[in-house]
Amino acid sequence: MIFNSARSAAAGDLLITLLGEPTDWAQSGLDAEIIDTAKKAFAQKRDLLLLPGKSNRLLVWFGGKDNSDSDREALRRLGADAAELINRHCFSSAFVLNHSGSSSKAWDFLEGVALANYQFRKYRNSDEGLNTLNTLRIPASTLNAAELKELEIVVSATYKARDLVNEPLSTLTAVQMSKEFQTMGREAGFSVSVLNKKKIQELGMGGILAVNLGSPDPPTFTIMEWKGGRPRNKKPLVLVGKGVVYDTGGLSLKHTAKGMDFMKCDMAGGAAVAAAMYAIAMAKVPVHVIALVPASDNRPGGNAYVPGDVIKMMSGKTVEVLNTDAEGRMLLADALHYAKRYKPELVIDLATLTGASAMAIGPLGMVAMGTADEQVMKNLKQSGQAVHERLAEYPFWPEYGEEIKSEIADIKNVGNGFGGSITAGKFLEHFTEYPWIHLDIAGPAFLHTPNAYRTRFGSGIGTRLLYHFVKNYAQ
Repeated sequence: MIFNSARSAAAGDLLITLLGEPTDWAQSGLDAEIIDTAKKAFAQKRDLLLLPGKSNRLLVWFGGKDNSDSDREALRRLGADAAELINRHCFSSAFVLNHSGSSSKAWDFLEGVALANYQFRKYRNSDEGLNTLNTLRIPASTLNAAELKELEIVVSATYKARDLVNEPLSTLTAVQMSKEFQTMGREAGFSVSVLNKKKIQELGMGGILAVNLGSPDPPTFTIMEWKGGRPRNKKPLVLVGKGVVYDTGGLSLKHTAKGMDFMKCDMAGGAAVAAAMYAIAMAKVPVHVIALVPASDNRPGGNAYVPGDVIKMMSGKTVEVLNTDAEGRMLLADALHYAKRYKPELVIDLATLTGASAMAIGPLGMVAMGTADEQVMKNLKQSGQAVHERLAEYPFWPEYGEEIKSEIADIKNVGNGFGGSITAGKFLEHFTEYPWIHLDIAGPAFLHTPNAYRTRFGSGIGTRLLYHFVKNYAQ
């Protein structure tokens, strides 16, 4: 999607006019006949009115919408409906005039249009089904330069996360994903360093190495850092993303039907934190933030680790492996321990970690738990509500920790059956000694059917949440 700052429409542009209850119809530039048609349509609860042909106009009604989180989401969804209408009528560009009286409402609507317009077409040779919309021309009266720039950044970052999740293993190994992160860093201005297998071995990252044993491809550990301007935080904020580029389940092999078919998405947490870093750096948010992505695929080949193995982690703790499909927590454990060297103010990890969380709340949000204080969790929840990437906080009672005690090692990598997403969190807690929040994004990370502006397949979930939270955190 191309965003252009423009004073006037170009030939062939669809003219999108945003209207609302404060609209001065006399100043709207619409003729009397169109105004009469629009008022009748909006009185009948229609929010979109397309007038193709000679006028080539799309009228959008924001009436009754305020700045509540629910109404902001309604505007994004209205934007998604508009994108579908625009593409159905084969417009390639649009000029957007705002007579609604609110630039923030225009921002939300346009975010919905742009996010809904995303498609992953890299491997398609046919133009069948290709969206025609590619350019939005936006005058300063609709969004000022700063608002337009931020919109472009957020949309671009979400696109990048979706692209990464949608890439197959054949083109996105752990090594290639680290190269993609390096490209993002060069573009946005954050530093990227990649630890190879030899360095991972030297650091004793037993969890990462165990998961990687069955793979012909080496693992990576990517470290991204942004320290913008005069950071508000004296100690860094650390983001950790699970980077399992493909998950067969290992020797605890998954069923193929809706079990393994889409497991290229198991690095969605890593994609989200990298994309959030891109947005934070592009927006030059004054904050010190570090992102860590441990990456490997999880296969049953070669010398793959097996149920019953005992693995020594980077921290020195020993883990009894009872299920090789509980591999994400093995990678994350080493990354969370590595994060201690930064003496972080806060650590947030994102991971497609458990089917239990997906079964519990589906694709409607992500599961949250952790040890950060209540105000930090509250702030993260508020960011989730603002961008509609909502958090369902789970109890984190100590009794759940009893479920992962092992008789032959310090802990085991799965619990005894109940509270699967919480016992996974309790496993990770063993490797943290700082304020920490764990987000399980297994439900919304990969959508089998589209949901408004959340297009089918990789959703980019977590990118907008982290950007919003870190932006507010810096303030």
